Amino acid sequence: MLANHPAVRLAAERSDRWSRRMAWQRSRAHAPEMIVEGKLARVAGLTLEAVGCEAALGARCQIRGNGGSSVEAEVVGFSGDRLYLMPTGTMAGIMPNARVIPHHTVAQVGIGDALLGRVIDGAGNPLDGRGPLQYEGCTRLEAEPINPLARQPIHRPLDVGVRSINALFSVGRGQRLGLFAGSGVGKSTLLGMMTRFTRADVIVVGLIGERGREVKEFVEDNLGAAGLARSVVVATPADCSPLLRLHGAWRATAIAEHFRERGYQVLLLMDSLTRFAQAQREIGLAIGEPPATKGYPPSVFGRLPQLVERAGTGAEGGGSITAFYTVLAEGDDENDPIVDASRAILDGHIMLSRDMAESGIYPPINIESSISRSMSRIASPQHLAAAQKFREIVACYLRNRDLITVGAYRAGSDPQLDRAVRLWPRVEAFLRQSTQAAVSFEESIAQLETLLNSEPADAAARARG
Repeated sequence: MLANHPAVRLAAERSDRWSRRMAWQRSRAHAPEMIVEGKLARVAGLTLEAVGCEAALGARCQIRGNGGSSVEAEVVGFSGDRLYLMPTGTMAGIMPNARVIPHHTVAQVGIGDALLGRVIDGAGNPLDGRGPLQYEGCTRLEAEPINPLARQPIHRPLDVGVRSINALFSVGRGQRLGLFAGSGVGKSTLLGMMTRFTRADVIVVGLIGERGREVKEFVEDNLGAAGLARSVVVATPADCSPLLRLHGAWRATAIAEHFRERGYQVLLLMDSLTRFAQAQREIGLAIGEPPATKGYPPSVFGRLPQLVERAGTGAEGGGSITAFYTVLAEGDDENDPIVDASRAILDGHIMLSRDMAESGIYPPINIESSISRSMSRIASPQHLAAAQKFREIVACYLRNRDLITVGAYRAGSDPQLDRAVRLWPRVEAFLRQSTQAAVSFEESIAQLETLLNSEPADAAARARG
């Protein structure tokens, strides 16, 4: 009699409906996801337009032609019911109305110790012919930066093996600096010196948008067998698609972040930040973004700090990423938009001078225009005072170089200039350094102090004579 009671029957029906609903949800969880395919409606330059499908920004899509050709692309924008895609490779063989298959997944980066000693492209494919990579895991291509309040401060110097940088523009572990110069002045050569000489646990090199022949030269001449064993090289030369060049920079940064999280001191070298900006400009203009400054759309100036801010120090007790980015000053213009934007977001800048390079001084560092914003926190008061005196000598001599050259300068009229003239040969010798000879941090400071303290003895000897 109780089973026929209306309340009991209602409870049983509710329980049955709930059981059927839960069974249906479990079956949905294990069922394959339904993918709505679209078709390729338009190709304009580097931009592909797809209709009939939906995908989020950054999601990957596969474009399949009738002849079996296939191209991977990434969603870079949308307008109404149209998706804007950018291919990662060549579009040869793609026909009108080709199938567009969204994957609904964003690009991933393989990580692990297997990367050490390897050369890969922007998509993570090996370029060195040493077989496939066995990754330990994956991480996002564009990860979130560390909370700024969680970062440990920069308090330890990093020996880069270059005398003028160690002594005059000391670099701290976790600092981010730019090497600024026009074409052919020596940015890549100076970067190669620091690659060989810097004391770091892991080196990550991003060769972004440069000449293809430089990849092998950098690996063999700058890294060598010993350097490559503790390095990861990500190479996306100039003939790669703009999207792949962007991915190369993000991938190199993500790999450096992985080793930082494991407590390593990482050296990240990226050549160049300008090519990264130019790749973003190509993408922005292709999808209709308006040009703002010298043809660069606003997205470029938003992407630069997103990339740079991922480097630097990690959380307390962890590792760090000390990053050097080369920046091309087109036409030797120090007010170029990318030069100016990069200078503002980095922790220092090393400006290279074409005049010094042409006069035979290498590395041709412009002492007056360069600065390290972290030097005051990692150098001793004596070291800071010596570096300041050196800069004063250089500035004094260069201000009066024309007078000295034409013979209009008369000794004894300005004691400070007299001292600069007497020390100038030693100053030039201090700034010169062979690309094959490293000078340690301690040696650099000692040689700087020796140079400054030797002048009074010379003056006294001349007075006695």
